[in-house]
Amino acid sequence: MQFSEWEPIYYQILSDMSYDRIDDEASARLLSVLMLNANLVSDKEIESIIKGEVTVFGDADSLKASLVSFKPSGTLIAAGSATSTVIDAGIIPDIVVTDLDGDVEAQKKASQKGALTLIHAHGDNFELIMIHAKDFKGKVMLTTQSTPDLVIRNFGGFTDGDRAVCLARHFGAKRIKLVGFDYDNPSFKDTSNRDVKKKKLIWAKRIIEDLNVPGVEIIKI
Repeated sequence: MQFSEWEPIYYQILSDMSYDRIDDEASARLLSVLMLNANLVSDKEIESIIKGEVTVFGDADSLKASLVSFKPSGTLIAAGSATSTVIDAGIIPDIVVTDLDGDVEAQKKASQKGALTLIHAHGDNFELIMIHAKDFKGKVMLTTQSTPDLVIRNFGGFTDGDRAVCLARHFGAKRIKLVGFDYDNPSFKDTSNRDVKKKKLIWAKRIIEDLNVPGVEIIKI
């Protein structure tokens, strides 16, 4: 998704969630400065990882059970807090998409084991960026939900899960399997701000399903 396509959706999200674009952009500037000497990768390197088939792991309560019989195939992308469950199942994702909440230590572990990490800046994770961002020693890409530039990228998306899907679509995935996605029930791990989480899941569903593009098959497992 190009930013010109994403920006009108972004404005709707800002209005619906009562967020401020100024905060998002301040957080993105902080991330850019802190990660100046990080192992930043280009769009071309992401493109070399994304295959025709992609699996995105979400953090629904069903994820652990789903992984019992899961057979990895294609490019594996873990969305944020799903990373710890995926690693516990013996799977190292190719890519982790995170705004640095949840079990961040598992996300750092995935980075150490070779996962490429997309670290996302938004107005609510300023402190988390300060605490965690520089601990990611593997390959990273920096992302924002506001205006991108040559360092901070934006391929569309709002939550970790739907940003992972937008990433896969942007780089040419034809089939995206969703494992551990439940738009109606926030994970039991997230006990705070459940009403906010529910609103975010409504947006995630819209971005993944309603805004899907021709030629991309979405399979929810």
